[in-house]
Amino acid sequence: MTPRILLIDDDTRLASMVAEYLGHSGFEVETAGSLAAGRGKLAAGHYDALVLDLMLPDGDGLDLCRELRSESRTRHLPLLMLTARGEPMDRIVGLELGADDYLPKPFEPRELVARMQAVLRRLDSHGAADVVRAGPVEVNWPARRATLDGRDLQLTTAEFQLLGLLVRHRGRVLTRERILDETRGLDWEAYDRSIDVLVSRLRQKLGDDSRRQTFIKTVRGAGYSFTGGDA
Repeated sequence: MTPRILLIDDDTRLASMVAEYLGHSGFEVETAGSLAAGRGKLAAGHYDALVLDLMLPDGDGLDLCRELRSESRTRHLPLLMLTARGEPMDRIVGLELGADDYLPKPFEPRELVARMQAVLRRLDSHGAADVVRAGPVEVNWPARRATLDGRDLQLTTAEFQLLGLLVRHRGRVLTRERILDETRGLDWEAYDRSIDVLVSRLRQKLGDDSRRQTFIKTVRGAGYSFTGGDA
């Protein structure tokens, strides 16, 4: 099935070029030139991924990112931010809000295609077991849902990817480098802090408390290990 991509960008020339390039690479692309138009298309149809500009005529793309990650229907929609705001802090904020990847302008179209393929490949690469349990935590890949004692953890896509990776390798120490490679497969220019932020958010949602119940253990100088809730 051809992946359907929604591109929200007010630069009509760039949008046309990106849509044509992605189309030649096996994607079906629709475009929107504003947040309002993008919201309308998202509400009316189904898309496999979203490419979102941050600087739009009727608002900031980060606001839409917040909205998508707060709604169950779009919480796990793969989202790649495409923007001229390429400062490290801008990237970190975008990733913290739940973006799956961040590509600053100007960019090489082939890199956009490669990153989009990687995002979708990670979405489908849940492995042989569809559901994995570790203590009170259950990760369901087909449903893109993770629960704690049956309660939906309401994770963003990035949080879900990280938790799934840790749960699959329960008891093993995963380095930041391996986490970066397996959850995104991209060179983030050593954005180790983003991994720490994701781990911190996961701990909050899991109710991690080192004095009572520990789910994610920090192994100093090595990385992280999922304990499954063992004290």
